[in-house]
Amino acid sequence: MAVLRPRSAIVAGLALFFLLFVTFTHRSGLSVSLAPISLELGTPTLPPTPPPPGGPSTAKYRHKPERVYDQPPVVDNFPVAAAAHSAADLPPIPPWNTPPNPHVAENTPLFIGFTRNWLLLQQTVVSYITAGWPPEDIYVVENTGTMQSNQRGLLGLQNPFFLNYTRLGMLGVNVVPTPTLFTFAQMQNFFLYTAIERKWASYFWGHMDVVVLPFEENYSTSHEGENSGYKSLYVLAVEGLRNATSGHDIHSTDPSKTWALRFFSYDRLALVNTAAFEAVGGWDAAIPYYNTDCDMHERLKMYGYELGDGDVQAGRVFDVADSMDDLIYLYRTAGVEPSFVFKGQAEEEEQEAEKEKQAAVEEASRLMAATKAAASPVLRARDKETAQNWVSDTANSPTFAKLRIIVQKMEKHKAHFGGGGRLYWQVRQHGGQQEPYYRDPDGFQRGIELMQDVGRNVYAEKWGHRECNLVDVGRKKGDEWRMEKDWEYTCNRVLSAPLAFYVHHQPDCISSQSKNQWLDGRYGPENGAGDGGAYDTIGGGQSLLSYDEELKRLVGVQSLKGVTIKACTLEAGNARRIP
Repeated sequence: MAVLRPRSAIVAGLALFFLLFVTFTHRSGLSVSLAPISLELGTPTLPPTPPPPGGPSTAKYRHKPERVYDQPPVVDNFPVAAAAHSAADLPPIPPWNTPPNPHVAENTPLFIGFTRNWLLLQQTVVSYITAGWPPEDIYVVENTGTMQSNQRGLLGLQNPFFLNYTRLGMLGVNVVPTPTLFTFAQMQNFFLYTAIERKWASYFWGHMDVVVLPFEENYSTSHEGENSGYKSLYVLAVEGLRNATSGHDIHSTDPSKTWALRFFSYDRLALVNTAAFEAVGGWDAAIPYYNTDCDMHERLKMYGYELGDGDVQAGRVFDVADSMDDLIYLYRTAGVEPSFVFKGQAEEEEQEAEKEKQAAVEEASRLMAATKAAASPVLRARDKETAQNWVSDTANSPTFAKLRIIVQKMEKHKAHFGGGGRLYWQVRQHGGQQEPYYRDPDGFQRGIELMQDVGRNVYAEKWGHRECNLVDVGRKKGDEWRMEKDWEYTCNRVLSAPLAFYVHHQPDCISSQSKNQWLDGRYGPENGAGDGGAYDTIGGGQSLLSYDEELKRLVGVQSLKGVTIKACTLEAGNARRIP
């Protein structure tokens, strides 16, 4: 009996504990669930079995529609060079544009950066050579990011990043590969680095989507047959360099300042003072594409350098997006008529689009056949014989006039968004699958566009301003990353009595005006405006004429004379009285 009593007490205690626990959980709202206990000791709890490989997937995704390209395959735009074995097989440079011999005393390196579109690059290089630039002074910077693939001949012509090292060597120009794919700002720093390494006090650089032509209309001959009044594009560029470094440059905006830059067609062809670019720290690589030129040029001004007044006139630099049919036209050989077949169509020529498109296909087939036939020993022998008997045209001939008209037409075609837009040339080629370092052409372009947007934002954050006129709006050295965003200003302070109000600007107001500061002003007859007048200085030229009645209503007065205002843009309904 004594043994049963302790056991009974234990059972009673457990029952009481259970009762109290159930009562507590019921009152507190807690839920209790009992899970079955495995009777097999040591058996771990396993996760759910995944679906078998190859089974139906629950993920939902879809590909974009397959792209359809209506352009024919690209073909080499210099068939004579394709058939040539050496530089001796190429036509001679026009005699009136032959480079000075001996070379001028100055170093005149010309950097041309290349990433995509071999046809355009070859056209640009040939145009510089035939305009008188010494080939040995031209440096093509291969910025394809394909490492040594082009040097080894591993990429084909349809690949956007194809570059013909053999052809450039035959033309006599230099090729400098970058160690990896650079952005525009990084490539500019590479130009600067190379100039510093080679101790070049200055250098030229130019775009790869241009055609340059000299001022041949200035060519004339005296009765002795000597040229009178004509200078090649190269000779005039050298004169521009000499003027910039002489201290007596007519293009200088301030002779007391050191020159930093000279434009010949904005930066389609530009001359750089190496020391000036180095002094300001080079290009800002955080702004990879658009606006990085604004950042660089404005910093040069902040550091006290001058950038010249307008363009130095050395020749015509045409901005193009397509190649002419045959680059032999640039050599000005007799009996060769220049021509250009559109690869797309500008808006004003839409009615002829189908006809010219068919002509482009036929021309592409013809040039393709010519390129394939270049391997023929018979054709090579004939071309070699012809090369020894090239006959040059005359300077400023009707053929040159036609060439100039054709290049102008090419530029107009690009400017009017023919063929898909100004940057159409960057996505002209779509081949290269299965080749080293292949990149989807459209994806590559889209990636650059996204980086361009990032660069614009970085520029705006850096300076607190979106436009290129940093110095004009008061930015100075040391202001970078320290300025509030001027497009987010709100005038929330009381100005002068008796009546004051503020106006919220529109999102694009600041960036769309040339005078991008908030302007205080008094709207009254003493400033040339009164009731019904216009106040032309507010917001960079905004007129208040049509807002008089609305302002009177908002401010609560019968006259606007003497009212102090501060605004970026003024539209009815977005101003309110400040108590």
